[in-house]
Amino acid sequence: MAVIDLELSGNIRVQSVQELERTDWPLAQLFADVSPEQFAETVAARDERFANLQTGNLRMSSHSLILRTPQGNVMIDTCVGNDKQHPYIPLWHLQSWPYLERLGRLGLTPDDIDYVCCTHLHADHVGWNTRLENGVWVPTFPNARYLFAEPELRYWEQTHRDNPKHVFANSWHESVLPVIEAGRADVVAADHEIVTGVCLQPAFGHSPGNVVIVVSAGRQRAVLSGDVLHHPVQIERPYWNSMYDQSRELAQATREELLQSIADGETWLIGAHFAGPTALRVIEGGGRFSYV
Repeated sequence: MAVIDLELSGNIRVQSVQELERTDWPLAQLFADVSPEQFAETVAARDERFANLQTGNLRMSSHSLILRTPQGNVMIDTCVGNDKQHPYIPLWHLQSWPYLERLGRLGLTPDDIDYVCCTHLHADHVGWNTRLENGVWVPTFPNARYLFAEPELRYWEQTHRDNPKHVFANSWHESVLPVIEAGRADVVAADHEIVTGVCLQPAFGHSPGNVVIVVSAGRQRAVLSGDVLHHPVQIERPYWNSMYDQSRELAQATREELLQSIADGETWLIGAHFAGPTALRVIEGGGRFSYV
């Protein structure tokens, strides 16, 4: 289970709510250009927390991250969601996960979430924005302001106008548009400060308006990296692009820049899909990055 409960100085606590864990994700379904032999050469491939040592495949997680701050509870990314239409991905289609029950184990109800921020608007990062009530999609977190980075929101608005049958059309109509129509959405800049010490930072490439979340708490810092890195192996191999990166060149440049900025051995890197120890620290040596 990818469970995190991390106390940062400055009264900020980072916790996770897991929706889905996969212990044998096929390598080719994430890194289409990477051979099993290439993967086997990495440290991550020999780390049982991140790789299935029997099959050579990946261990992955889908989870939300919650920042408990003096100014409110901030939820980052909302996974796939229940009852969502994803016929092209059976694993996601019309599911019923105990996500809200797991949120309750943290002592929180949907009413306790003050802000929701999706790093980008792919289907597995917006699902719990809404839930189905009497056949109608309503905001899951009724008291929250939902923050959407303007470049990302505008891109998907245009995409759905131009191509109503886009692969993410269902998630737009089920998980994003109902929030806007309910008046719960705030369109913000890609460098917006949510609460003191919690800021969006542009990280374009995986999607056109993708952001990461930078948390500064006293002398401590954490970066919630969303899908800039899907798997810890990309710390070692930042030039490996996920097959879901929309702009491969820009995604790689953004990943390398992010790693360079946090390779101090002190900043926490917290991935949206990292299994096992969700929070890692990055160091640089010999012109290469590694994790601890």
